[in-house]
Amino acid sequence: MAELELTEFSRSLVADVQATADAEGTTTPETFTRRVFEDLEQAGVVSNTFTAFHKAHGHEVHGYGIGESGESLDLFLTDFQLTPLDTKLTKGQTETRFRRLLTFAVRCREGLQQHIDESFDVYDMCAAVEKALTEVQRIRLFLLSNRVATFTEVPASDLDGLPVTHEVWDLARLHRHATSGALGEPIVVPFSPPLPCVSTPSSEEDHSVVLAVIPGQMLAELYAEYDTRLLELNVRSFLQTRGAVNRGIRETLLHAPGRFLAYNNGITATASQVDFVRGPDGVPTHISGVHGLQIVNGGQTTASLHHTLTRDKADLSEVRVQMKLTEVAPDRLAEIVPKISEYSNTQNRVTQVDFSSNHEYHVEIQRITRSLWAPATDGSSQETHWFYERARGQYTDALAKARTPARQRQFKKLNPAKRKFTKADLAKYVHSWHRLPHLVSRGAQKNFVEFMLRVEEAPPRVDLQYCQRVIGMAILFKAVDRIAAIHGAGSHKSMITTYTVARLSLATDRRIDLDRIWREQSLSPVLESAVHDLCPRVMRAVTAPLAGNHVGEWAKKVACWDAVSEVPWTVPRALSSELLDQPLDETALAGGTGDETGAGEEAAQFPADEWYAIEDWAKETRVLEPWQRQLAHFVGKRLELGEEVPEAQAMQALHTRTEALRLGFTPAP
Repeated sequence: MAELELTEFSRSLVADVQATADAEGTTTPETFTRRVFEDLEQAGVVSNTFTAFHKAHGHEVHGYGIGESGESLDLFLTDFQLTPLDTKLTKGQTETRFRRLLTFAVRCREGLQQHIDESFDVYDMCAAVEKALTEVQRIRLFLLSNRVATFTEVPASDLDGLPVTHEVWDLARLHRHATSGALGEPIVVPFSPPLPCVSTPSSEEDHSVVLAVIPGQMLAELYAEYDTRLLELNVRSFLQTRGAVNRGIRETLLHAPGRFLAYNNGITATASQVDFVRGPDGVPTHISGVHGLQIVNGGQTTASLHHTLTRDKADLSEVRVQMKLTEVAPDRLAEIVPKISEYSNTQNRVTQVDFSSNHEYHVEIQRITRSLWAPATDGSSQETHWFYERARGQYTDALAKARTPARQRQFKKLNPAKRKFTKADLAKYVHSWHRLPHLVSRGAQKNFVEFMLRVEEAPPRVDLQYCQRVIGMAILFKAVDRIAAIHGAGSHKSMITTYTVARLSLATDRRIDLDRIWREQSLSPVLESAVHDLCPRVMRAVTAPLAGNHVGEWAKKVACWDAVSEVPWTVPRALSSELLDQPLDETALAGGTGDETGAGEEAAQFPADEWYAIEDWAKETRVLEPWQRQLAHFVGKRLELGEEVPEAQAMQALHTRTEALRLGFTPAP
């Protein structure tokens, strides 16, 4: 049965990769690499990944990444086969591929970029790798394959004293994670010596709680080893470097480490199994190990301990951190852990969001799209669905339920793989339309977190029209992505695409008719022609970073969006005639109840000086969008002149103020 499931998973994977590659105009190895990158980022295994293929005598690489903490350099090599079950990935092949990957790092250190044309994306990769080799503390090599590997335990090595580890992500491992409901390998931590603990009796059978104190050095080392995988169930895991809290933690660690236990609230953690040392009466007295460890509150504390240890070389020997550890029955993890995470984070000003697939926003989009038929576009009467994959693997599961080959063919006909989209895709489409390309460029998971913060702050009105317009954004994004490939965007295509969509949205003031795109399931020839004209201009701006940046890092910065915003481009006259007279209902698309009455009065409750202060703060920190800074100035000026603030602008201004507060702005008393 297991082999049959693996076989079906393999077939589905190849079909999905082929369909995506055809739709996006890319190669199957690149599409497979990007797909696995998304999986690994979602698992918290990697971050800041970029695809870039380079092969020469003795070396080969398909992508690279720099760890979130800047401590690890990740290099990737892909082995993708259209008939992966015909052969297995042997020990010799595995070792050879890892040698070629490590040789690439050596060649980069020796100045490989000097022999690469600066216009190629590989040049940026070589430059980034060469720089990283002087800064990181370890190298991780990844072999990504859709074949079954016969040898996966490759011993660690080193490169001139720099530790080098090897990870094989083969078909079996990808299948295991796709069907387990959790991507990351469970984190198992032994405690030697065991940690003293206090057990608290519970009448509930599905969980139990113990209290303990963990050495700060140990917690910092756990983060160094597992990075954001340790925090993947923490709703703040990607917000951990913001705000003044970290500065306070750092000051305590540097100047009063012995008082850290008194000053800090500690961490809240969960585990699927806790190993105890018990006393004569059977009551737990010490924790000897935990399985499936997750820190669901205390991400800032954990990351700050690690950063202070590695960057400030702080002595953490006196630091102790209190820990509330909840052992949760494995079959109740999905239900209980998000609640622990949500409720234990309520003391912060930051809006808390349950990022699980069960959030009502995603549930509602799935409910509507499952019964939403997209108009036929091929001259036939055959309508199809845009399949929203609210939870990982839903498409594969639904396909498997159509047990016979005939029924599976029918399912694929009604639900084409190229029209499947995920939660991360949805966030990418909407943020691109709403001119947040720098967030999209920060990676699928970080962008998704930011997207959900906005959804929670101002929930959109999810109805039939909303879903149709979101799919209109998807069609626009996919079309731009295809055009970017035609213009040679290469491994920078994802960044070029989101910036082109955002620049198009800015130039047209969001007056592109998404309803028409939905009805026609494609762009008009005039709109497509305009994108062909705009895309190369955007590409030149995105691929010309300021000094000290490579393209991947540059695209994540607000400064990049500032540069692209100023790219000279005028909407062609033919396209102007197709635009709507007014922008689409922004409250329905960006979030909001649709009831804006009173927003002007609410905005007027804050003095003009505060709106000007937001503008000045945003200019200094560059964390808000240019239009948000301009909006703050506009509201301040209206209030200073004693004029009313229009409701539409007031609503967006209030959202801007809330976001500024979340990102660290402090109003004057």
